[in-house]
Amino acid sequence: MAEYRSLRERYSLLDLCRTPELAAEVTMQPVRRIELDAAILFSDLLLPLEPMGIPFDFVRGEGPAIERPLRSEDDLAAVRRFEPRQALAYVLDAIRLLRRELAGRVPLIGFAGAPFTLASYAIEGGHSTSFAHTKALMYGAPAAWHAFCERLVDIVSEYLIAQVEAGVDAVQVFDSWVGVLNARDYREFILPHTRRLFERLRPSNVPTIHFGVGTGAILGELAEAGGDVIGADWRTPLDEAWTRIGPDRAIQGNLDPTLLLGPIDRVFQAADDILARAAGRPGHIFNLGHGILPTTPLEHVQALARYVHQKTRR
Repeated sequence: MAEYRSLRERYSLLDLCRTPELAAEVTMQPVRRIELDAAILFSDLLLPLEPMGIPFDFVRGEGPAIERPLRSEDDLAAVRRFEPRQALAYVLDAIRLLRRELAGRVPLIGFAGAPFTLASYAIEGGHSTSFAHTKALMYGAPAAWHAFCERLVDIVSEYLIAQVEAGVDAVQVFDSWVGVLNARDYREFILPHTRRLFERLRPSNVPTIHFGVGTGAILGELAEAGGDVIGADWRTPLDEAWTRIGPDRAIQGNLDPTLLLGPIDRVFQAADDILARAAGRPGHIFNLGHGILPTTPLEHVQALARYVHQKTRR
C-alpha cells in the first residue's frame, strides 16, 4: 500500500513495530481501504528474540538477520526468559490504541511465532531453504532442543496471554516454516510443545488460529497440536484439507497469493473454486494461503474482498 511505503521511507520496520502509534496506524491502513472482516496487529513474530538475548535486525531486500545465531547446546541453554508485559509493552500499548480506534468495527487479531519457526530463525540466522543448522541441533541434541522449545512455549504463551489482556479478540500462532518437517519428526520434536502452547491459551477463552505453510503432509498433526482454526495453503484443495483437519475445526485459506498478480477474472475463478469446496459449511475463513506479495495491485485485493462478500452474503 502506498500509505505503508510512505511510512517505510521514514521509519525502519523495527521502528514501526516499536512505536505504538505507528504500529496502530499501519494496522488500520488496510482496514480503511479493503472490506476486511478483521484487523491483524501490525508487528513481527521475531520481536521476542531480542529480550531473549538474540538481537536481530532487518536487512533491506534480504529480510531478518540474527546477529549471533544459536549453533550449540550451550547457545540454546543461554537463552533468557523475560516478562513480555515489560519487555514488549509497546506491542500491548499498540493493541490498546487499536481497541479505541477500531471501536468495535471489526475484531482485532494478535499473533506470535510458534516454537519451530522462532527456533529456526534463531538457529539459522535468517531465512533458510534447507534448515540444516536447525535440524542438525534437533537431531543431534534432542534434550537441548526440547528444553529450548519448552522455554519458547513459556515465553510465547505468556506473550499471547498479555495480548488478550490488552484487548485482542483472537490470536494466531504462526508456524511459517514447520512444513519442512515430515509427520514423524513433527510428532517427536514439535507437536508436544505446540500442544502445550495451545493448552496454555485455553483459559484466555479467545479463538485460536494455527497457521503454517507447506503443511499438506502434516495437516492432521497440526490439528492434533491445537487451534480452533487450522490454516491450509493453496497446495491442498480446501475440501481435502478440511477432511484431514477434521469436522470439529474451522479452516483458514486458501487462495494462492500469486494469483492476485494475474487477471482479476482468474482470481474470481479461483475464489469460486474455494467457496464451492467450502460448500457453505460454517467455519471457513476465506484468506490467502500465505502473506500478500509486495507487488500485488491493491485494487485486486479490494475486488477480491468485495467479490467474496457478495458471493457469501446471506
